This record gives sequence, structure tokens and C-alpha cells, in this order.
Amino acid sequence: MKTILTPTPLVSHPDEVRIVSKRFGQGATSIDRYIELDGYKAARKALEMQPEDIINEVKVSALRGRGGAGFPTGMKWSFIPKQSDADKYILVNGDESEPATCKDRLIVEYDPHSVIEGTIIAGLAVGAKLGFIYLRGEYRYLLEIVERAVADAYAKGFLGKNIFGSNREFNIITQTGAGAYEVGEESALMESLEGKRGLPRLKPPFPAIKGLYGGPTVINNVETIASIPPIIINGGKWFASFGPEKNGGARLTCLSGHFNKPGVYELPLGYPAKKLIYDVGGGIPKGRSLKAMVPGGSSTFLLTREEAESASMDYDWFAKRGEFLGSGGVVAIDDQTCMVRMALCIMKFYQHESCGWCIPCREGTDWLKKTLMRFHAGGGMEKDIDQMLYLAENMAGRTFCALGDAAAFPTISIVKKWRDDFEMHLDGKPCPFEKKGARERDLAVV
Repeated sequence: MKTILTPTPLVSHPDEVRIVSKRFGQGATSIDRYIELDGYKAARKALEMQPEDIINEVKVSALRGRGGAGFPTGMKWSFIPKQSDADKYILVNGDESEPATCKDRLIVEYDPHSVIEGTIIAGLAVGAKLGFIYLRGEYRYLLEIVERAVADAYAKGFLGKNIFGSNREFNIITQTGAGAYEVGEESALMESLEGKRGLPRLKPPFPAIKGLYGGPTVINNVETIASIPPIIINGGKWFASFGPEKNGGARLTCLSGHFNKPGVYELPLGYPAKKLIYDVGGGIPKGRSLKAMVPGGSSTFLLTREEAESASMDYDWFAKRGEFLGSGGVVAIDDQTCMVRMALCIMKFYQHESCGWCIPCREGTDWLKKTLMRFHAGGGMEKDIDQMLYLAENMAGRTFCALGDAAAFPTISIVKKWRDDFEMHLDGKPCPFEKKGARERDLAVV
């Protein structure tokens, strides 16, 4: 059967490190082609390793969760108890719902077997016999690709009761959600997978002790899992060498908004944000200046131009500031954009996606949305600015899950850093940016 090669979806740049994306555009959706490209060698190697050696290799790699939290993957795996009366599970979180983030879709679409292979290795590491690949509802069109890849893996004997002829068992089940942002949170994801409404669970217990169906559960993002096979093949030290200390490897970075060269690039962790903006992203269109940057999806603190130009795209640089690198969705915002409108667009999304479970999130997002709508229309008062900041700061850390934080953090940063934009809307004034004819373009977060 002839292998059909599809064009790579990535935009090429000399600084890219092709680890997760190396098979994109190479016809790797075909299992035979995936095997030709060294596929499933890592799983075979892992079968010859002790579980603790697999986990240690992942620890050495300094791989951190690519879904946004940045928690060390090897450490997460080590929390799974070696002995358990309940079955253990691997859950791959493909509910990529964070605005401005579109990297996991590419992995599933162009290299689904890397996700399957990484899931197998995770199962071998913690003693699980069953894994789930969960895709967001809007990615249902990708389900056919994943299901075909899983069926082909079963046909080859790479999944089932005797994987690779080893007398060891591992199975994979695929599932899609129904389009709720909330189920990207790991406990809500488990609730959804169990057929319940996707509401977050109270913690503790944590998933490593009592997760899916009451059993110890490893939950990893798609890109995190797809990073496992190259780590096992090439070694943890090799992977760690691409990034700064405690920030191993490269990550897929999605550039959108006001970039001359938007696209998805695989760049080493620790990459200078200034170079990301002006070299990789080609700078800002029409000779305009950068006003703000979303570093990793709409739930992160926004950076001013000065902050962005001094930032290092690694977890620890942001953690030292009490902020987050996020999920890889970088949005450039030019100097003709109204930051009040930006805050409103973000809040509309979170108000709509709030599950309504807890009062600070349910009422806070609604109040902020209505206030921002009135404010942007010219009906705001000066006291509204401080009240919005007060409410957002009191939402943070006081909600049942992180959705309240996701709504609060960008609001806090926008109100604090671009207060001038708010003050320009006072006294019944229309939006000064729209008045100048520079209406906001359709940013990725709108």
C-alpha cells in the first residue's frame, strides 16, 4: 500500500528542534510507515526495562507537563503505588480547550501512534493494563484517525493481552467529550469519562491514589505522552540537554494574534521570548508595536512589551514571578488593540464555560463580564476599575477548581498593567481605539 505524504503543518524555522514533530508530514498515520520511522522501538525497549528504570529515565529527562501546569512527569508517575487492590489506569488528556492553543491537535492528526506508544510505556512504568485517549468534543473529527491507529496497533499485536509477544497486557479505549472547557481539568475529565457531568472533584484524594473508577491514575497531556518514546529511545539526558535545568526538551508553541508569521513551531524550552516574537514570529504587522503578549493561553498573566522582550520561555522564569508559562498558546497584541475589549473577550469565554458549581466563579465571571461590557460601551465609572481588580483578586484561589483562577489571572494583569486603557473609557467616552478606526482584529482568544 502506497504511503501518502501530507505537507507538514509546522512553519519552518532554523532554531526548531524536531522531537515530537519529527514525523509530521511523513505519512506516520500509517502504522507501517510509523514503524519505518523507528516507531514502537521505544515500547519494545521499555518491555526490557524495570518499571522504576522507566520512571527514572523520565525523571532524568526533566520532562514537565505540557498541558499548562508544568509538573515533573517522572515525579507524577512515581506517586502511583506499586501495589494496589484497584486497577491502575493511564488517561491521556486531549481536551485541548485553552484558547490560542492548537498543538495537541497536530500530534493526534499527524502522528497518532506516538500517543499510543507513549501510553503503552506509561502503562509499563506504573503497572497499568488499560489506557484512555480522551479528545475534546470539537476534535471528534480526529476520532477516526485515532481509532484507526488503535485498531492497527491491535492487529499488529502491539495492544491486547500479549503485546509484542511479551505475555503482558495493555489495552486502549478512545473517547470524546461534548465540548466543555471544564473537563480539561483532570478530575472533571475523569467524571466525564465515567459518564457523569464533567464537574471537578474535591481533592484529596488525588488521582494517583484514587482516580478513574477509584483506581490509581496517571493523567498526562497529549504532548507530554508523545514525548515519552523519544526519551526512552535516546535517554533522559539527551532530552534534558535541549532546555535549561529542570526544563527538559522542546515544546510545540502556537503563535497567533498579531504576528507576521503565525504558526506552530517546536522550540527548546528557555527560548528567548524576544527572539520568538521578532524572529520566529516575524514581528508585528504594519509596522506597529507590541503592546501585550499572552504567554501560554488565555488563562495566564499577560506580559507588557518590556516584560515579553526580557522573558525566557521556561517554567521557572515565570514561576519566579508567581506566573505561569501555560499551555503553549502565544498571542501577540499590537498597540492598536483596546485592552478593555481584550479583557471582555476573555471574560465572555470564561463566564460561558463556568460550570456554575461554586459561587466565586459563577457570580464573579458574570459580574466581571457585565461590568466590562458596560465599561467598554462608555458607561463605566472610575470606581469600577478598582472593583474589578478587587473581585478578580478575591476569585483567585477561592474556587473549587482552577477555572476561577483562569478567569482572574488575565483580568488582574490587564487591569494593573493597562489601567490607562480603562481610564480612557471614562466620562461616557467611546472606545478610543475604535474611534480611530482601528477595530480589534479577530484574536485567537476572541
